[in-house]
Amino acid sequence: MWKRDNKAGQEPLSPERVAYLQARNRRRWAIRLCRIFILISLIALWEILARIGVIDSFIMSQPSRILKTLTNLKNNGLLKHLGVTCFETLTGFSLGVILGNLVALILWWSDFLSKVAEPYLVVLNALPKVALGPVIIIWAGAGMQAIIVMALAISLIVTVLEMLSGFLSTDPELIKMARTFRATRYQTFTKIIFPSNLHTLFNSLKINIGLSLVGVIAGEFLVSKAGLGYLIVYGGQVFQMDLVMTSVLILAVVAALLYWGVTKLERLVLNAVSHTKV
Repeated sequence: MWKRDNKAGQEPLSPERVAYLQARNRRRWAIRLCRIFILISLIALWEILARIGVIDSFIMSQPSRILKTLTNLKNNGLLKHLGVTCFETLTGFSLGVILGNLVALILWWSDFLSKVAEPYLVVLNALPKVALGPVIIIWAGAGMQAIIVMALAISLIVTVLEMLSGFLSTDPELIKMARTFRATRYQTFTKIIFPSNLHTLFNSLKINIGLSLVGVIAGEFLVSKAGLGYLIVYGGQVFQMDLVMTSVLILAVVAALLYWGVTKLERLVLNAVSHTKV
């Protein structure tokens, strides 16, 4: 027996297909419910252990105190600090993506430059960027620009290495076919190399959005007058651990939302590309 889809013009679904879709939907909801249950359980356990004195609520805080601190922050510039951190993160992230892809393109275009730059890229990738913090502050100035440069420094090299590796590992048979049809190097890149590495691009975006946030917080630790990193440092200096833990939890939510945004963008782009191909 066949079941037709509600949308006109679509092929009918077989019972097996319907059963598969229902099972996949149930599994998806089961995963979501398990995640929510684990989160609620951890929060409840944290609160209980703090109330009975197993953990020190002064050092580790507790959910009820964090909720009060969050309420106070709403009336004392939370949106300002959150906006500053998000702006710095997105700016550093965007610059890292654009410059990283541009450098990767140049290195793919010139095998000579790629061989020359390879050891320097490896060393720069392994170098702790926070160690360059004082140099970046002196060079860029003690302000938001230094924090953005810090985020850029952390995400740039990762983008270059990820995208260059993807460009170089593109199916050689496709490249040979393009050369057979006398495609230029530009045409080969735009029609084969880059479209074949969309997944690589979005994988690097997923990594770099978190790295950019790490770079921003590291920069705000060193020099800032606003931002979530500033709140963490200030809370530690005045021994307001509730403020520290609240800021850390807000950072976790921000990181999750940024990652979710990248995954949504990936789905939109890949769906658009697949529809274009069809």
